[in-house]
Amino acid sequence: MISRQLEAEILRLFHAEKWRIGTLAAQLGVHHTTVRRVLAQAGVAAGRACLRASMADPYVAFIVETLEKYPTLRASRLYEMVRQRGYPGRPDHFRAVVARYRPRPAPEAYLRLRTLPGEQGQVDWGHFGKLTIGRAVRPLMGFVMVLSWSRQIFLRFYLGASMANFCRGHVEGFGVLDGVARTLLYDNLKSAVLERIGDAIRFHPRLLELAAHYRFCPRPVAVARGNEKGRVERAIRYIRENFFAARAFGDIDDLNAQALAWCQGLAADRKCPEDPTRSVRDAFAAEKAHLLALPELPFPTDEMVQAQAGKTPYVRFDLNDYSVPHTHVRRMLTVVAGLKSLRVLDATEVIASHARSWDRGRQIEDEAHIRALVQHKRKAREHRGMDRLHHATPSSQQLFAQIAGRGGNLGSVTCGLIRLLDAYGAEALEQAIQEALAQGVPHLAAVRQILDRSRHARGQPPALGVTLPDDPRVRDVVIRPHRLADYEQLRQDPDDDQQD
Repeated sequence: MISRQLEAEILRLFHAEKWRIGTLAAQLGVHHTTVRRVLAQAGVAAGRACLRASMADPYVAFIVETLEKYPTLRASRLYEMVRQRGYPGRPDHFRAVVARYRPRPAPEAYLRLRTLPGEQGQVDWGHFGKLTIGRAVRPLMGFVMVLSWSRQIFLRFYLGASMANFCRGHVEGFGVLDGVARTLLYDNLKSAVLERIGDAIRFHPRLLELAAHYRFCPRPVAVARGNEKGRVERAIRYIRENFFAARAFGDIDDLNAQALAWCQGLAADRKCPEDPTRSVRDAFAAEKAHLLALPELPFPTDEMVQAQAGKTPYVRFDLNDYSVPHTHVRRMLTVVAGLKSLRVLDATEVIASHARSWDRGRQIEDEAHIRALVQHKRKAREHRGMDRLHHATPSSQQLFAQIAGRGGNLGSVTCGLIRLLDAYGAEALEQAIQEALAQGVPHLAAVRQILDRSRHARGQPPALGVTLPDDPRVRDVVIRPHRLADYEQLRQDPDDDQQD
């Protein structure tokens, strides 16, 4: 609100001094909508007021008549029409003229939607920025489910809004709420509605399977009718402002643990809009009896995709490579992935199990797979070593290139670097290789000297890094000590024998 004195000053400057609305707002330090409101209350049509003559005045009648007949006609097309009739102005000014006279839709009033307990829930995604995991940057999406009567909120974060995560949100939400609303409202997102023409709707088949399993009715809101699911929209805004703002978390598991505590704590203690005399917690306790019971088994939510194993024993899934037995290369396999683990199947046989990685460009390996391949094909050892070095120490590729250019033996260098990797670790070896390259000494001995010097500077003994090969001829050999007299013979001077 502004003072009466300021309102009088606005009217005086507008009528007496012929100031424009923008000038009034800038000079008096108020918003232009405040100036328009004051003028409108005084009976001035400020939106269409034009205090000075304009070159568009002769064409106003034609503009108004055309817009009444074609209210959505674009200003660019209307500009061509008036220019053919002699309008000399430029299109940017003409757009402002058209905006003054374009018919405005009448404001629409909405009825307050009320539901019965347990009758309806509303579901939507909220975007909460991005999360960096290693070299991967993944969208952080919040799955939000709200019971329309009690306003109880369920919130769970996922790395992406895939259909699998959409189903996981439902299953975990039903489990936390310990029941299912009879109808769930959705926006027209692709996870719910694949195609819609008027009232003809083609639901996502996976959503229909989920609805049949939990016996609820999926219902999308009308197109451009976001008010029909205003409860979940307000819940997402409430989450942004009261939970996620300035929130610190270690990883997504930590964030979800905090979200669950917030939903069952602070969010449940707020007043219930349907009945301000009690809290959301009390309203939810009364609504639970009206929810549908959960089935005996939860709906399966693992992702299942087909993956082709190439000539190397890996399958690609979600930006990463996972190892499989070498006997299954060049086959079409099935990857079944959850949030924490991943299985690879050949028909119905599980041939590999791994922890799922949310990084990108990684090789997740089972050492048994690689060991079996190396034993099967001994010539692969050198290439296997170079591949291991490539992923552990990226700078080794440049080192190999310079050694090859000097005619060096890559096999012996590979074996030496593998021993250093086992003895010193990937981080120390990477730093040593980078230092050797920077000093212009791309040699294995230089890398080893840098590592030993670094350990000596820290007061640590040099790493031995000597291991016997996994060969029974070496591992099972028996060492017999010689007699001391044998060593005495070595000390004798050969000239003494000649004198005798």
